[in-house]
Amino acid sequence: MIKFITKTVLIITICTVSFLAKAQVGYDYAQYDVGTAVGVNIAAMADVNTFTVTPSVHFNFNYNQSPFVNYVFELQVGRLEGGTLASSSGRMFENHFTAFSFRGQLQAGEFLDYSSSPFMNVMKNWYASAGIGYISNHIVSKTDDKRGLQYTPAGDNNAQTPFLPVRIGYEFKLYNQYSQPSVKIDIGYQYNFMFGDNLDGYTSAGNNDAYAQFTIGVKFAIGGVTSYRKQIHY
Repeated sequence: MIKFITKTVLIITICTVSFLAKAQVGYDYAQYDVGTAVGVNIAAMADVNTFTVTPSVHFNFNYNQSPFVNYVFELQVGRLEGGTLASSSGRMFENHFTAFSFRGQLQAGEFLDYSSSPFMNVMKNWYASAGIGYISNHIVSKTDDKRGLQYTPAGDNNAQTPFLPVRIGYEFKLYNQYSQPSVKIDIGYQYNFMFGDNLDGYTSAGNNDAYAQFTIGVKFAIGGVTSYRKQIHY
């Protein structure tokens, strides 16, 4: 009798565990990601007339409150350049910058019903993001020739300035054998509004500077697996 009860309990336990495991397929995700990206930058608003496309590299750590609500801590290292001596302003600069930022990111899947529509299933990965950042500028080259005499103008060549990053993008989710999003390809456009006028080392225009970025990167899930309220992968 005891053996029969033991076998029955064991069978029920195995069936229950198997059912629960099967029921979670497609609902689970990792709460933590690490990632890297490459970008191209342009000083969209500065005190020069022409701008040069320059590179940057990005490293990020992500906390995923849900598969579609993310908090991103990011480090950027890159270069900004602009101007020519032949332009109307006669100015040119080169800035080697380091920037840190924190952004909240909301993907469309958080509020879309994508369970019965292939189109909505594609649309669920679009996102919008905004936050706060801090940039350290290091002007390695700055020339002003607008008066016909080449000289190095006065200005702050090593300014630290807070900025507002605003971003839109799309995240391609790649799923593992358990239908968890384990690798993510991120393509985005980001506009960074400076709370200052020192991005190019010139302050004569009286307007705050800004720089724009187009990035492509990859993120890897690293742990903290938990479940979402609805199926992630269809």
